[in-house]
Amino acid sequence: MNIPRDSLLGQGVAYPQTYDPAVLFPIARALGRNAIGIDDPFPFIGHDRWHAYELSWLDARGKPQVETATLVVPFDSPNLIESKSLKLYFNSLNAHRFDDADIAAMTIAADLSRTAGARVEVMFGLPMLSAHGEASTCIDMLDLAIDDYGPPNAQHLLADAEAVVEERLHSQLLKSNCPVTGQPDWASVRVHYHGPRMDRAGLLRYLLSFRDHAEFHEQCVERIFVDVLRQCRAESLSVEARYTRRGGLDINPWRATPGFKAPLPGRDLRQ
Repeated sequence: MNIPRDSLLGQGVAYPQTYDPAVLFPIARALGRNAIGIDDPFPFIGHDRWHAYELSWLDARGKPQVETATLVVPFDSPNLIESKSLKLYFNSLNAHRFDDADIAAMTIAADLSRTAGARVEVMFGLPMLSAHGEASTCIDMLDLAIDDYGPPNAQHLLADAEAVVEERLHSQLLKSNCPVTGQPDWASVRVHYHGPRMDRAGLLRYLLSFRDHAEFHEQCVERIFVDVLRQCRAESLSVEARYTRRGGLDINPWRATPGFKAPLPGRDLRQ
């Protein structure tokens, strides 16, 4: 089983000069889920949507082509794809010739699907910039004193069982760290729920308690989902995080109780 320290993260590497799908590095989702206490059957549906901004290859006559791409990895794929290995893979295409863009997309989809262990969708082009999709309330302006920056503290999450509501809340203040390199990962997070009214100050304190925490993007979102569901007893819940890009890639994990429609594809201004 691959583990993060076996990947190329944090290591000096020579960028591949020829097409090399072998550089793609899978990490078993079970590693992070075991730590959170998540098992199959999973308590959520969802996906990980990636945006790739630095993608190029050569056409049949050697002329460089450039594209952007949206990749969608299903939540129940056995593996997530380590991001540095994905960047190395995309760079391995720089000198590779494809007859046309459709063949390039099919090749990329096949390679990523093999690594993830499930079908990965690849679409050239990016979704439009969006402010926040459906109207939601920002909790970042709450006047709070904060002194808890990790590990994630679910005890901050409180809800009033006497008041059942449906709310959409968001924060731009989510920060966590790469578990291998320690580099910061920045994101906005959206929480849409129906159930006991969540204490907004408690939710913000909880999100800020990720600030010194080291975990992959996908695992952070699953932790947030599980903690909110357990602590606040939401009847239905959707959690989406939109991380800013690093190395030409951004990751946007989404997890929700069954019945939610996938959020409309979009990018934040920070992306």
